[in-house]
Amino acid sequence: MTAINTLTPASTAELFAPLTIRGVTLRNRIGVSPMCQYACEDGFATDWHLVHLGSRAVGGAGLVMVEATGVEHRGMISPFDMGIYKDEHIEPLARIAAFIKQQGAVAGIQLAHAGRKGSSRRPWEGGAAIPRAEGGWQTVAPSPVPFRSEDPPPAELSRAQIREIVEAFAAAVRRAHRAGFQVVEIHSAHGYLLHQFLSPLSNFRSDEYGGAFENRIRMVLEVATAVRAAWPENFPLFFRISCTDWVEGGWTVEDSVELARRLKPLGVDLIDCSSGGTAPQAQIPLAPGYQVPFARRIRGEAKLYTAAVGMITTPQQTSEVIASESADLVLLAREHLRDPYFALHAGQALGVAIQPPVRYGRGFAK
Repeated sequence: MTAINTLTPASTAELFAPLTIRGVTLRNRIGVSPMCQYACEDGFATDWHLVHLGSRAVGGAGLVMVEATGVEHRGMISPFDMGIYKDEHIEPLARIAAFIKQQGAVAGIQLAHAGRKGSSRRPWEGGAAIPRAEGGWQTVAPSPVPFRSEDPPPAELSRAQIREIVEAFAAAVRRAHRAGFQVVEIHSAHGYLLHQFLSPLSNFRSDEYGGAFENRIRMVLEVATAVRAAWPENFPLFFRISCTDWVEGGWTVEDSVELARRLKPLGVDLIDCSSGGTAPQAQIPLAPGYQVPFARRIRGEAKLYTAAVGMITTPQQTSEVIASESADLVLLAREHLRDPYFALHAGQALGVAIQPPVRYGRGFAK
């Protein structure tokens, strides 16, 4: 299966130009990046999520992405994560997707499995592993090697268990469709399970899922194939990857370019270009826009749509990413926490006539 679209010409690659991928059109190139809220009970979305995500749709973003959502319970980062591993999770998610759509934005959802980084406390509680006696669970990974030396070792996944998780991703995407989402992103970054298979820093298997590059990417390709088959042909499929581990001997940007090339014929439309997360000792050169070159390179060499993320905070910086054809979409996380109406304010700052919701018109009148 091949991707439907070709890249948008440079003449239309402007921040507030629409972006059409397959049968879905974003009203602009500004998206809300998936951000864990750690506010769920038993995986269920709450009113917090409706207000949190809905306000960003009201604020003018073209795409609003629901946070990393577990495809099975043991795949959640914490007990307070979002889940989509049972049909009962659909209804509150459908309410959120419908509201986002009513505001003119596109509703997306990120599907994830934490692997060995699961069963953890929330960040403001320190993020340490939760003991089984306190409600934690046995984590799983490609190899029985913990993320941190003080963490309990994960259980190595068998081939049969790998197949079960691939099907869990497919079942989750079917639920996402029933909930009304129009974009799905598979989380294969930040040291979570699929990234754990990709990286030689966390995958020490000796079977067909470990060792050589061809083997380490196998599960990711299987997930892409299964998800694309379960997801409507006219809806886009995104993959978030860590383009480098930032550690010698780890996953590299060259690996990422080649993986993107392999994902394209499977029907993946966009690579969301992040980095890091699989090695606690990584030295990451944080700076404004430090990950944008990854998006530019994958876009140019793999001929896929890309999204740029990471320390992009101003309207001018966001606009430059698109104008320079470094990426087709900019996903902002922390800046959207600071300013739910970033897109509306960016339009004002850049002199673009962008229409706020009529009920908010007085707030944006000159």
